[in-house]
Amino acid sequence: MPKRISTARGREFGAGLRGAIDASGHSSRAIAAVVGWHESKLSDLGQGKGGASELEVGILLGACRTPLPERKHLLKLFRESNVKGWWQQYGACNPVRLRTVVGQLSAAKSLVCWQALVVPGFLQTAAYSREVLRSSANIPANEVEDRVAALVEAQRLLWRISSCTFYIHELALSLQVGGRETHGEQMRHLLATSTRSSFDLRVLPASAGAHAGLNGAFTKLDFEKYEPLVWLQNENSSLFVEEKPAVAGYGVVVRRLDEISLDAEQSRAVIARFAHTTSEEPHQEGETACPLQ
Repeated sequence: MPKRISTARGREFGAGLRGAIDASGHSSRAIAAVVGWHESKLSDLGQGKGGASELEVGILLGACRTPLPERKHLLKLFRESNVKGWWQQYGACNPVRLRTVVGQLSAAKSLVCWQALVVPGFLQTAAYSREVLRSSANIPANEVEDRVAALVEAQRLLWRISSCTFYIHELALSLQVGGRETHGEQMRHLLATSTRSSFDLRVLPASAGAHAGLNGAFTKLDFEKYEPLVWLQNENSSLFVEEKPAVAGYGVVVRRLDEISLDAEQSRAVIARFAHTTSEEPHQEGETACPLQ
């Protein structure tokens, strides 16, 4: 079955519209009746099938008493719902919670992530993530704990994804982020995660030299009903790549990384070596904040 024509903007609009209806405290049927619609029209709009004007959407959101900032956001998404590719620019740093990423993870069936010099955020323990955040030049100290909590929220979504593949450079394993205890806890966490059936951790050995992933980190998401996309995160922006040729190019990079990375068993052995050579001191109670463990 061909994939449904959809965009990240369109899916976020649909999710936001459903959220606005839920927040109203009324059923879809009741809200449809208030604005004089058939319930099927409201359903089609939420599923990206159109059938309404911007004015009608504005009236609908007004009937839901949607707060003005959210109303403006959803109306902008509605106008641009067919536009592929989404560059989200922020201020000095990314928001605490990346709404679009959470939404795409909620719908994904598989994930492939490449990270070069640090353990991928989706696999980080709370202590490791905290040290990474503290090292940032732009993230305020009073936001660190909120950002750790937002990361945990995103990590929890990986439980429902049927296949998650992570390519991690060997240098990221040797780089000590935080003290020996933090590093050791992170390595043991990676070792435990590597045994999960839906997770495939692949180590790219330093001996491989130059490789196809040198141009930067990325996360590729595939969906059951929609075309795949690639997420790129920078210091103060996110880019969601949706055009087929561009996404296919990242697919080539994934295949090249797969060719030179160690297999799952060999990768687990390398991770185990790093885990066993770090401190084995027990971490403090409540410090294992990654829900994948």
